[in-house]
Amino acid sequence: MWIVLRLKRREQWLALLIGLVLLWQLTNLSYPGWLQRNLAAVATTTRLVPIYSVEKTEKVLSLSFDAAWGADYTDDLLAILERAQVRATFFLVGFWVEKYPDVARSIAAAGHEIGNHSSTHPNFVTLTVEQITHEVSRTHEIIKEATGLAPRLFRPPFGAYSNRVVETITALGYHVVQWSIDSLDWRKEATPQTIFTRVTTQAHPGAIVLFHNNATYTPQALEAIVNELLAQGYSFVPIGELLLEDDWYIDSTTGQQRQKAPGRR
Repeated sequence: MWIVLRLKRREQWLALLIGLVLLWQLTNLSYPGWLQRNLAAVATTTRLVPIYSVEKTEKVLSLSFDAAWGADYTDDLLAILERAQVRATFFLVGFWVEKYPDVARSIAAAGHEIGNHSSTHPNFVTLTVEQITHEVSRTHEIIKEATGLAPRLFRPPFGAYSNRVVETITALGYHVVQWSIDSLDWRKEATPQTIFTRVTTQAHPGAIVLFHNNATYTPQALEAIVNELLAQGYSFVPIGELLLEDDWYIDSTTGQQRQKAPGRR
């Protein structure tokens, strides 16, 4: 037994010694220049994220609606928001605006904010910088021509993004915006009650809520949601008014837009 234990201990020390030698060799290798540059890039690259919510102490939040696949319920949504005197943000796809220009104008005329949701609703992670730029710029012009408004907020289709997506769209003068509360109104199993419960139980100061303009049960749920959140003491503003204007940063873990502490760069 003693001999077996002694051999095992010797094997353990030998394995440790080999590991230390290999580690020393790896840390002293002369890598090719291209590999050194790639390794350095990986080590120093900062993860970029969109804005998911905003740091707020007061009970204020934003309602947002993505419009891509129809307009059957948009008038109902606008009527509900008007009765409650709530202004929201509508993210419009370019081909949707071209198909429903009168609806887009109605949204703008009601005082709601309009955001850019791409031209053809692709997965932006798969696109080149040139393709991303075209998708955003094309829809910018479509929205401006139809409504007279120049959007400054962008929401990526499917919520899909990468550093390239965020960098490219930010360079175009946009804020890239996601959501902190997903109503899941688009799901087949969604009901007015499930939509109501998800939103009202997750509400928090600085929240951005995601709805879809053509989800079947969103109009039925929306009025009850607004009334409940008003009863909880919340007020509503478009996303552009929710965002911080100066000296802010985005927490890379939570996606919350936060105020910089004094002296922070």
